[in-house]
Amino acid sequence: MIETFTQLKLWLVENTSLAKDALHIYVALGVYLGSCLLLKWKASSWKPWALVLAITLLGELWDAQTSQSNGHELVPEAHWKDIWNTMIVPTIVLIMARFTSVFERPSKAAATEDEDLSH
Repeated sequence: MIETFTQLKLWLVENTSLAKDALHIYVALGVYLGSCLLLKWKASSWKPWALVLAITLLGELWDAQTSQSNGHELVPEAHWKDIWNTMIVPTIVLIMARFTSVFERPSKAAATEDEDLSH
């Protein structure tokens, strides 16, 4: 299973023309928003953020184990960078969802008012 996961990551990097760092961000956002949709969690809940963190930590442990088993030296700074890079967007989304109205549905009155202004 580890080899399949590693091969999938390499395939994505090679076939999307995206850097590995960019894929961390897209996967994190996909997990965050996907868990909100599939599990009906609110974006303001700690649950989607915690899921992304758990997957991120497991992924980095997996990467470290794979690197060591391939004879590579462990580079903790690189793993911390990946964790930071992966968690920054979900953290921003969580903060915005909790402390702003960005993710709130507009009221029917506000929606009607917006429609009236656009005509």
